Amino acid sequence: MGFLDLEKNFAFYAAYHSNPINIAIHMIFVWPIFFTALLLFNFIPAPFDLPHIHFSLFQTDFFLIFNFGFLFTLIYVVFYLCFDYKAGSLAALLCLFCWVASSVLATLLGFQLAWKVVLVVQLISWTAQFIGHGLFEGRAPALLDNILQAFLMAPFFVLFEALQIIFGYEPYPGFHVRVTSMVDVETEEWRNKEAKLLA
Repeated sequence: MGFLDLEKNFAFYAAYHSNPINIAIHMIFVWPIFFTALLLFNFIPAPFDLPHIHFSLFQTDFFLIFNFGFLFTLIYVVFYLCFDYKAGSLAALLCLFCWVASSVLATLLGFQLAWKVVLVVQLISWTAQFIGHGLFEGRAPALLDNILQAFLMAPFFVLFEALQIIFGYEPYPGFHVRVTSMVDVETEEWRNKEAKLLA
């Protein structure tokens, strides 16, 4: 399936993220966007009573509610597991951790403080990424060409790229060579298009 084609999708992402500073910026700021979105989803009332898990920690009661935040997390978990079962399993665990941690934080902060935290983190994270693209990458973010990838695939790809850089991870032999070739072609097409616009 093209939608779950790891080579094609990662090549598209990598073509927009080749500068080391921009890559580092994304590794730092993509997951906080996901986390704070989940934090906000904890305050969206469900249309009906949903099951929940109750537990106490440090003399404080917490509830893990199977709400919109959980549904949002579940979509990411399933998608990432379908993409690549090894890196996808790690990404899925991180998503579930974010759901649990955001639920705990939502209980501790309450809505009046939580929305301010979400606003600040989202503004800083998005601003940093736009600076990364404008100042260091010299190319508009993928968000402008593929909004789905920006929101659904970006957390997986920054983790995938970190695994690739730090551990040399490949889902199968030859993956990196094939993706690099696809990135080179896509980048050349973009440069030719830019040159025509400037001519």
